[in-house]
Amino acid sequence: MSTIKFHQDLKVYQKSFDAAMEINELCKTLPKDERYSLTDQIRRSSRSVSANISEAWGKRKYEKSFVAKLTDSEGEARETQTWLQFSFACEYISQEKFNNLNNKYNQIIGMLVIMMAHSEKWCNFEKK
Repeated sequence: MSTIKFHQDLKVYQKSFDAAMEINELCKTLPKDERYSLTDQIRRSSRSVSANISEAWGKRKYEKSFVAKLTDSEGEARETQTWLQFSFACEYISQEKFNNLNNKYNQIIGMLVIMMAHSEKWCNFEKK
């Protein structure tokens, strides 16, 4: 495993960013009357996953703060899954698209849970 210096180097960050960009493209196909409810909410929550990972990385000097921000990120990922479920139930997206994105968020959530369970590995700074 290579040394991770920046939050952009984290696989979970990369996956969440890519998923958010995929959702951004999906939002371009959603009905205009969903603009201020579904579209804005799913864009916000999907982007918040990556944003909270970034904040967590910046706070890893304080393990509890690190875990708290990762918890926020997990919550945003689960919210995104809920908006995807609404999109599918309203027949705005196909079963295949729903399954694909939902599975990506399940992977992201799994990675976040592992990071939180082993937070000491991420927050262990050498004392000088």
